[in-house]
Amino acid sequence: MSFRVLLVRLFIAEKPSLGRAIAAGLPKPQKNEQGYIRCGNGDIVTWCIGHLLEQVEPDAYDDRYKKWNIADLPIIPEQWKLRPRSAASKQLSVIRQLFKQKPKLINAGDPDREGQLLVDEVIDYLKATKAQKQATQRLLISDLNLPAVKRALTQMRSNQDFIPLSVSALARSRADWLYGMNMSRAYTLLGQKAGYQGVLSVGRVQTPVLGLVVRRDEEIENFIPKDYFTLHALIPYQDAQHQFDIRARWKPSEAIKPWQDEEGRVLLRKLVENVANRIKGQPAKVVDAEQKQTKQAPPLPYSLSALQIDAARRFQMSAQDVLNICQSLYEKHKLITYPRSDSRYLPKEHFAQASSVCQAISHNANGLSSAVQGADLNLKSKAWNDSKVDAHHAIIPTPKQSSSRALSGQEEKIYQMIARQYVMQFYPSAVYAESKLEFDIAGGCFIAKGRVLIVEGWKVLMSASKSQDSDQSDPVPALQTGQQLVCREGEIKDRKTEPPQHFTEATILKAMTGIARFVADKNLKKILRDTDGLGTEATRAGILDTLFKRQLLLRQGKNILSSPAGRGLINALPMESTYPDMTAHWEHQLQAMAEKQQPYAPFMHALEQQIANLMQQVKTSGVPESLRSLPKVDKPAFKRKRSFAKKSTPSKASTTKGRSKKSG
Repeated sequence: MSFRVLLVRLFIAEKPSLGRAIAAGLPKPQKNEQGYIRCGNGDIVTWCIGHLLEQVEPDAYDDRYKKWNIADLPIIPEQWKLRPRSAASKQLSVIRQLFKQKPKLINAGDPDREGQLLVDEVIDYLKATKAQKQATQRLLISDLNLPAVKRALTQMRSNQDFIPLSVSALARSRADWLYGMNMSRAYTLLGQKAGYQGVLSVGRVQTPVLGLVVRRDEEIENFIPKDYFTLHALIPYQDAQHQFDIRARWKPSEAIKPWQDEEGRVLLRKLVENVANRIKGQPAKVVDAEQKQTKQAPPLPYSLSALQIDAARRFQMSAQDVLNICQSLYEKHKLITYPRSDSRYLPKEHFAQASSVCQAISHNANGLSSAVQGADLNLKSKAWNDSKVDAHHAIIPTPKQSSSRALSGQEEKIYQMIARQYVMQFYPSAVYAESKLEFDIAGGCFIAKGRVLIVEGWKVLMSASKSQDSDQSDPVPALQTGQQLVCREGEIKDRKTEPPQHFTEATILKAMTGIARFVADKNLKKILRDTDGLGTEATRAGILDTLFKRQLLLRQGKNILSSPAGRGLINALPMESTYPDMTAHWEHQLQAMAEKQQPYAPFMHALEQQIANLMQQVKTSGVPESLRSLPKVDKPAFKRKRSFAKKSTPSKASTTKGRSKKSG
């Protein structure tokens, strides 16, 4: 008689809260041990505490790197090393002991690129056998409530399916180390030669973001306003109920181009005055008329960046604050799904939960009770689309009903935003009546456009003032081609060109997600439109936070400004380091790696060559002029991590964050 031996399953979660949620979905009785939970069927659930491992410092590869020296650059490891994070070594020992039982492994990292690598690197570091790795499964959880966890436990996949995702994250991590470590040392040392004692940190994401702000600030400072002039034909109109002026804007002909700027604005007032005099009292003949109804679908549920942008606009919250609040709503309260999501779509199977999710919203957010009552749960917006959902989906409320009013004021605001956006999916489209009239007046072309909201649909859930502001326009009646009115007069308005606005928390996040328009290389614009933009959902808040902490960016009220050090650094760096083009190229290759279309080795080889070339430029070009006038710094921006760091040596901790999710 033969017996089948069942292996103990070892679930390795990303963090304790996720581990406890997984254990709750497994058989009881359960026993809480130090660093893990033993379940009734023998399964064991343990967890990481974020990254348990981190990249070693350069001096771990060679002792001479303790002292920063331009002659030693570039630093390129031949064999990459990881070390346990000091705060996580105890938990790593727990997992090591559990490994000795030769269990069947379950990767239960968060459902993103970093979450995949975070657990895979522990499995590698503890020398799992090839057979163990091939048998490892992947558990994807985006909702910590029990029904969702139990459902996920029945839908596990082979971890091998996700290895390319892990390789992509590994390449990104090593590339960030190589670029950040070498460039930060190089430019900090150049700054020292110029008398600046602070750390000038450089990163492949943080530096292009800093570049955006520096160039915007300089554009504002160097801006010279120009006068320009607009002209509207005022055409009286009366119907059975109303009397008003149709305002038709002048569309200059090709002959006017010499007196227009690149934006089409007319710069010569006399010319506008001549046209105004010519049309006064003249027939206004309709040469083209268009009336149509257009529909505006409800906005999709939130991704993290979309939520951060809206929260910054409405509540002046920082990106980091929004992320922290979301983590609390997800882990502590279990009221929302996984928050570090770049997706705005939902799997079709989620549609079946609509009723229970809406009931929870009505219970948890009193202000949305009437919105839930007015929802048509038979409606299905375009948000439910399996083809646009991979490891994780949009951020939505869970079906959990909060047992008490335990949310803080800030948490309540963010929960209501997420919940309202979800409820909108069950409201019809807003409908507009749009009109366009083109007039010929004394040989000139004048165009009037109107847009009126006739069916509110989902917009009934928006604040009245916001809806009215966006839906108002000048009245434009439905006229017929050939109909003739009379132009009473031309209305000239004197205008001045205005400088661009300083970046705010909302607009810098929007720029990072829509970075394509800031890219110099046209071939890369499409890449950035198709990918995630500059940085990822998990890193954008941390990148901004890092730039503020390193005193390269400053806050002035709502505005985000570059500091003198930030400006000096950007003007010292090669242009390719300060624009998003390089990062776009990286992200394109990393995404291709995740999709099995790009190998790891050529990407890393090309990067090493690029860094070697950059270091050669630093060695031969001397101290940039922009670093010679930086203000003095009383102390380094960051404390030293290690007691043996020499006083003359800038803190290594200030160049990179090792294995943190906030790299960039």
